[in-house]
Amino acid sequence: MTGLGYDLVDAEKSAGGLLRVFIDHLPPSLAFITVDDCEKVTRQLQHVLEVEGCAYERLEVSSPGLDRPLKKAADYARFAGEQIEITLKLPFKGRKKFSGQLQALGEGWRLVLEAPRAARAAKRAAAAAAAGAETDQALDFSLDEVREAHLVPVVDFKGRRFAAPEAATGATLPDDEVDGGRIQ
Repeated sequence: MTGLGYDLVDAEKSAGGLLRVFIDHLPPSLAFITVDDCEKVTRQLQHVLEVEGCAYERLEVSSPGLDRPLKKAADYARFAGEQIEITLKLPFKGRKKFSGQLQALGEGWRLVLEAPRAARAAKRAAAAAAAGAETDQALDFSLDEVREAHLVPVVDFKGRRFAAPEAATGATLPDDEVDGGRIQ
């Protein structure tokens, strides 16, 4: 699929003959997968699967979604700096699931852990008193220790993250507009 400009993220076959294929654009593209992308890959895969003699009843091609799984070392490298959740194969200090910001660490990886909300507020207050003596907790790991990992979805329904600077600072709307639409 790399010839078409897509990366195979994952594929799974279910009992009913359903073959699911998850695709993404090749890095460094930040574009989203569209229906046209899925259609193009579906057409190509139908031909390839027929020639290879792979049995399936139904083929589904889609994007990996907002909570994209991280499967390969290249996925981890591509999403360094992003918020992820990992599940370890073996417990560490009584836990298997961790969440935080992914960072590269030589041959391995580091997860700068998220503290619970109340603990973060207390930590900020203590840091202000100590004039910046705050240190984050981190979990260093290798890919061999990870059972599964995925991106933490970032959903912004109000669009403030992408708003123009004047709209973000509280600029007022004209009298005849409410919530982005005209009153009729």
